[in-house]
Amino acid sequence: MVIETKCPQQTFAIGEQLGKRAKPGQVFTLVGDLGVGKTVFTQGLARGLGIEEPINSPTFTIVQVYEEGRLPFYHFDVYRIGDVDEMDEVGFEEYVYGEGVSLIEWANLIEELLPEQRVEITIEKDLNNGFDYRRITIEERK
Repeated sequence: MVIETKCPQQTFAIGEQLGKRAKPGQVFTLVGDLGVGKTVFTQGLARGLGIEEPINSPTFTIVQVYEEGRLPFYHFDVYRIGDVDEMDEVGFEEYVYGEGVSLIEWANLIEELLPEQRVEITIEKDLNNGFDYRRITIEERK
């Protein structure tokens, strides 16, 4: 499925819709260039899970855990990961194969660790369509 958005609020709303429908153990992977709206999308997904606290990208901590929503939310940012073995140190498998919802930014950097069953999300800009235009591709892998 491909969705086009024309402002950050629409990108947020797409994430929110996915969060409302998310199930225990569901994994979302998120790929897109810097500044494309990954954090806005993630904030929407968290809101859809019922999380009200501010969502920031956990660039330096690798994972941020939120437990106040209807399901636990595990937000990974693996942009600065040096070696995939670092994921063991943060308990990656316990989170991803647990009962919460996981979202992994820059998931392409740890492709070999990702579960087969996941929802892959790619966000792209196209400045020819305007500064705030985004093309969001959502593909479910089973």
